[in-house]
Amino acid sequence: MADFELHILGCGSALPTTRHAASSQIINLRDKLYMIDCGEGTQVRMRHARIKFSRLNHIFISHLHGDHCFGLPGLISTFGMLERRGNLFIYGAKEVEDYLQPILNRFCRGLSYDVVFKVIDPSDQALIMEDRSLKVYSIPLRHRIPACGFLFEEKAKEDHLIREMVDFYQIPVSLRRGIKQGNDYVTPEGEVVPHSRLTRPADPARRYAYCSDTAFFPGIVPVIKGVDLLYHEATFVEAERVRARETAHSTAAQAAEIARLAEVKRLMIGHFSARYEDDAIFKAEADRVFPGTILAREGLVMQV
Repeated sequence: MADFELHILGCGSALPTTRHAASSQIINLRDKLYMIDCGEGTQVRMRHARIKFSRLNHIFISHLHGDHCFGLPGLISTFGMLERRGNLFIYGAKEVEDYLQPILNRFCRGLSYDVVFKVIDPSDQALIMEDRSLKVYSIPLRHRIPACGFLFEEKAKEDHLIREMVDFYQIPVSLRRGIKQGNDYVTPEGEVVPHSRLTRPADPARRYAYCSDTAFFPGIVPVIKGVDLLYHEATFVEAERVRARETAHSTAAQAAEIARLAEVKRLMIGHFSARYEDDAIFKAEADRVFPGTILAREGLVMQV
């Protein structure tokens, strides 16, 4: 079972190339799948990665540019052909629903499942989804149209029981869950055995932040402070800094500066412009500001 994996399905920018696919990622958190953006060809990349379509229930769309959403109609149609039963939840600005609804009315009538739109305000930092495993927050970004990133925050795990102590005190199965959650154990003789003696701390909850597309925007630093992994767009290098500002994108150096200011543990950059033939130029630039920067690539699987 996957613990907390990030699958890169596409990390290119708007213009198609033979090197990169359009933006899309999958988070696999203990076999529950969450998609971020759905550019053209996403479902084909899912097939290549052997990702199970049936386990995907939530799709988060950062903004209504084609390289982030043109794959949605095809994926929704495929789910219908697979006779999906569970609802599919799509999170995004109202414009995402406005774009998709006429397509669904034309091409996806009589689906075996419901497409449920969860409208979010891209300008607001807010909790937009919560289940038993994690919370998802929107992160306001700065782009040519309303856009937001997403913060995936794993819920705290229960402490681990120490097997030898459980056996020594012969703790009933019915009491073990409560002990993992913080209860002490009282023996039949009345002895109070503290929770700390019976357990070891759970691993810290992990956080992943996705920030694409956006201009250089230090305003996101408090939101993503200390995340385990940050994906930040790096469409250009510093030689095209003016172009980056004009198009409301970031350079690799600017992405690295955000990572440095936010003191993130790891940085991955992507959304590479088609004008560059060698992605190494992005890493070299980012490494000067944030050493150890990771280059996104299709097929890459990261443990968060």
